[in-house]
Amino acid sequence: MTAEVALKPKDYASAQDVRWCPGCGNYSVIKAVQKTLAEAGCNPENTVFVSGIGCSSRFPYYMETYGFHTIHGRAAAVATGVKISKPELDVWVVSGDGDSLAIGGNHLLHLLRRNVDVTYLLLNNEIYGLTKGQASPTSRRGTLSPTSPHGTLDQPVNPIEFAIGAHGRFIARCVDALQNLLSETFARAHAFHGTSFVEILQNCLVFNDGVFSDQEDKKKIDDTLLWLHHGEPMLYGADKSKGILFNPKTYALEPVTIGLDGVTLDDIVVHDETSHGLAMMLSALEAPLPVGVIYAAPEATFIGRQPIPQGTMAKSAARLAGAMHAGNTWRVE
Repeated sequence: MTAEVALKPKDYASAQDVRWCPGCGNYSVIKAVQKTLAEAGCNPENTVFVSGIGCSSRFPYYMETYGFHTIHGRAAAVATGVKISKPELDVWVVSGDGDSLAIGGNHLLHLLRRNVDVTYLLLNNEIYGLTKGQASPTSRRGTLSPTSPHGTLDQPVNPIEFAIGAHGRFIARCVDALQNLLSETFARAHAFHGTSFVEILQNCLVFNDGVFSDQEDKKKIDDTLLWLHHGEPMLYGADKSKGILFNPKTYALEPVTIGLDGVTLDDIVVHDETSHGLAMMLSALEAPLPVGVIYAAPEATFIGRQPIPQGTMAKSAARLAGAMHAGNTWRVE
């Protein structure tokens, strides 16, 4: 199959039986990814999906592309190797909150700070779903699980804060139930040159059902979500009568109602997705929850920063292969 003819989203779906639970949020995510690839005219032969371990990590099986279902927490490292070896490939990583932020946290950190040109989707359901519902690094305090029968005590990891702290250059958040938001954000992430990191709030209806009910219920999202658009004021609510104000006393963003306490439209913060400081403040905002592109500030990618002239990489690879197959090596059987 090639991209010489226009492909449709279904052309990126493999013939494998999908084994996610009925109603799992992963279905809407893979649908949005396939739509993104079709609209971008991507060639499946040049596309690679890399995953670690977890429910979401079955993703590569269901894509009619190349793929690696790797070991726990190592998807970022494998994706880095794929991209460096074959820069012409379109590399995606799909991973969960446990795989990305527990055993894989170190690898994800370095992927972000190196700005390797891959698209990273972190499906956050705040639980280890594949292994029967243990608490994950993003589980909220008090979460009851087999490993926290009295409720979790630890401070949960905020994936957006983590990505900003690691100097990621493209950082966004989506919700699995909102297909338009997924498609719009994935298209932006895919077009970005560098590591594009997207957190997706994903419902696990078996082990953590309803944890994002306020962000998924379409009757509530006008008031619970702040959909960001670069260059536009941060407004929300069904009639856009609410907005986000910067409080210089607390140095934080606060929700306000236009018309109350002297607040006008001119007081509302205008989103600047290139501002690192604003991204930091948005990462701490919980109600309403910012979604869409929070931060996008391109810089040279990992490969683009290398001082090695083009053409010498092949020679280096040949020397490495020679070293790997030289004397003093053993085969363990």
